[in-house]
Amino acid sequence: MSVTSAEQAAADPGAAMPRLDDLSRADVPFRTGHFWAYAPHDFHRIAYVEWGDPASPHVVVCVHGLSRQGRDFDPLGYRLAKMGYRVICPDLPGRGLSGWLKDPELYGLPQYAADMAALVAHLRIPGKIDWVGTSLGGLTGMVLAAAANTPIRRMVINDIGPFLPWAPIRHIGSRLRDAPRLHHNLASGESRLRIVLGAFGPLTDEQWRHIAKHSFFREPSGGWRPHYDPGIGDAFRPGRVYSVSMWRDWDAIACPVLLLRGALSELLLASTADEMTRRGPPTQRVEIADCGHAPALLDDAQLKIVTDWLGPAA
Repeated sequence: MSVTSAEQAAADPGAAMPRLDDLSRADVPFRTGHFWAYAPHDFHRIAYVEWGDPASPHVVVCVHGLSRQGRDFDPLGYRLAKMGYRVICPDLPGRGLSGWLKDPELYGLPQYAADMAALVAHLRIPGKIDWVGTSLGGLTGMVLAAAANTPIRRMVINDIGPFLPWAPIRHIGSRLRDAPRLHHNLASGESRLRIVLGAFGPLTDEQWRHIAKHSFFREPSGGWRPHYDPGIGDAFRPGRVYSVSMWRDWDAIACPVLLLRGALSELLLASTADEMTRRGPPTQRVEIADCGHAPALLDDAQLKIVTDWLGPAA
């Protein structure tokens, strides 16, 4: 299945949501929370945004990509909350409002999976959860879904797979390491994001403003710094980048999967996506036109793909 630009433009007007700037005052406003998670020799804060009825037993956890944070899922959180879900959008350690790890060497899938397992425990979720993961968030979900007694019952994976070629990983790492540590103003930061995140696909000015607003913190001494710890890029130093294979994890997953792929993605190769539908969990694949790595999940058509697949909370 594929989604074209024309289909995106013809999205259901009845599914329209408030402007992104108005979501904090919408009929299902979000709440914020945090807890303390453990890394070797240190506890660190994990922050999250929560949408919907906190008593709802139908829970979706949405986890962002490498240099992103949980507010990327504001439109999806709002939509799913309107459908009866409780939606949790955490910031992984070293991003957003979460704490930084003292040892940058710990930024990796084992720590992220442990922190997200601690999140599920912290929330006292009585049953199974659904998982939406973009890029790194999808890899984290794969690790957890492959584990025995996993709490994950369904999973949406956005433009990532169990094989990652080294060349685009190196490119992502270089872009991360070369990012300016400070911008004179927010407009400068947004201009850079429009370039480095151009593969997100065609976005409106409002959507770019939303991304930028949550991508930088204002420094008391002046300027705007990226929301993440530069140490998350240490794993991408020269000589440390190589192709990644997680087929063993993929083959161990049993829950249904919706696989989204940016049609221009260089990280999730078409051949990898093909293989993902032939082996491992039962997988439905959808190609998103005019996007690379990774579809932003901000426009109506992309949101509808996810909400239609999950269906109303029941």
